[in-house]
Amino acid sequence: MEVNIMITDQQYRRLVKMKEGKPLCESADKAGMSEKTARKYLKKKRLPSEMKEAHTWKTHSDEFSEIWPLIKGMLELNSGLEATTLLPYMQREYPGEYEDRQLRTLQRRLKHWRATEGPSKEVMFAQDHHPGELSQSDFTHMDEVGVTIGGELFKHMVYHFVLTYSNWEHATICFSESFESFSEGFQESLWTLGGVPVSHQTDQMSLAIQKAESKKVFTQRYQSLLDHYTLKGRKIQVQKPNENGDVEQSHNRFKRALKQALMLRGSSAFESRLDYSHFLTQLLAQLNSGRNIKFEEEKKHLQTLPLTHLNTVRELKVSVRSGSTIAVDRNNYSVNSRLIGEKVDVKIYAERIEVWFCQKKQDDFSRLIGRGKSQINYRHIIDSLVRKPGAFANYRYRDELFPSSRFRVAYDSLCKNNPSKSSAEYLKLLHLAAQVSETKVDQAITWLMDQNLPIEYDFVQDLVNHADDLPTVHHINIPDPDIQVYDELLMVAS
Repeated sequence: MEVNIMITDQQYRRLVKMKEGKPLCESADKAGMSEKTARKYLKKKRLPSEMKEAHTWKTHSDEFSEIWPLIKGMLELNSGLEATTLLPYMQREYPGEYEDRQLRTLQRRLKHWRATEGPSKEVMFAQDHHPGELSQSDFTHMDEVGVTIGGELFKHMVYHFVLTYSNWEHATICFSESFESFSEGFQESLWTLGGVPVSHQTDQMSLAIQKAESKKVFTQRYQSLLDHYTLKGRKIQVQKPNENGDVEQSHNRFKRALKQALMLRGSSAFESRLDYSHFLTQLLAQLNSGRNIKFEEEKKHLQTLPLTHLNTVRELKVSVRSGSTIAVDRNNYSVNSRLIGEKVDVKIYAERIEVWFCQKKQDDFSRLIGRGKSQINYRHIIDSLVRKPGAFANYRYRDELFPSSRFRVAYDSLCKNNPSKSSAEYLKLLHLAAQVSETKVDQAITWLMDQNLPIEYDFVQDLVNHADDLPTVHHINIPDPDIQVYDELLMVAS
């Protein structure tokens, strides 16, 4: 007998509880149903949900029944095909028979096939983590957070370190997935932690993992880092990021927490990188404070730190080429022309590069991120360029020789007014900047531009010699606004 369920299981339980010693009509009324309905359910002695018949009939006809064998065959060859791909295909093969409105129906059919006949899916096996046993780390990009420094978007990454048992975490700012960035972040994390876990796991990052054909698992530099801290190295399988799941999930939680903290702060703008770094340190301390119980347990199982950090600065010996440049990690850097033909020692840090010759540091500059880039200091080559001005027009790194936008404007002005001598005149300006002061030359060019005067070397040299008399941005006189003008505007508006 089919029963139309009109009450809930809770109503039925209330009815059974209250019917003892009371008239059925009174119990039914208090349970929120009629006496007839109450009698029906008490007779069955079953919960309403247990009397509900399973929905086994179709509510509408199967619009893909005739063509389903073809679709099924395609899925058996490639189970990754989606309804958004198959429906347009059917519309082309069978014009006028299938419409866009049927997409949802096809999606349901594909979902049912995958759940009942499709290939088995990868199972994620929950892991038991033990205190002090494993740490994981990885790099993650932070541009999406929208942090600005000095009004400009701060494009950066962080090296992220996590203990899998307590989820204690540490992060350091970096700009590339280099071994130097990894080493600095990894060692800072361990020393902030105050101990060393048994093992450390990374993904298939090339800085740590050897190529498949190599007999060794880890690169020599990474293995040396592990040995220094008596750590066992572990790696995940290729294209299996879920095996590094703790740190991958921590990336998302850390970014979400940072975005929330910035909202509470009311701004994502910082005056300096140091201010932003302090903000991250405070955020990490706050996040880790909620893990104290498990972290205190984990600390008891950590190994002792070594006596010192491991110096992982990479050192190269390179030749200075005839163009007064050196090649480091497929990027070009200029050095003083006196070093042409010599071999110099290069020390590569995470964010800077030092050039040494005869055990004395000759120069240092910020490390370029990426490949095929150049960093040319005009002071290194200006003496030769002044003597060979014809080389400037087609110089490969010419765009590197404009210290500011004003210097570029000066060169363009010289090209327009005196094209035959533009290179020679501009190089004399650059030489003056190298000998005296780049700032003073920049101010002189700015003053000539403001006065609509031609930019010529003699004028600039004279102004540089009297630079103390030139107005700067800080000396600009802004007159007080005339309030009467606003009163007149209001009178007109009214």
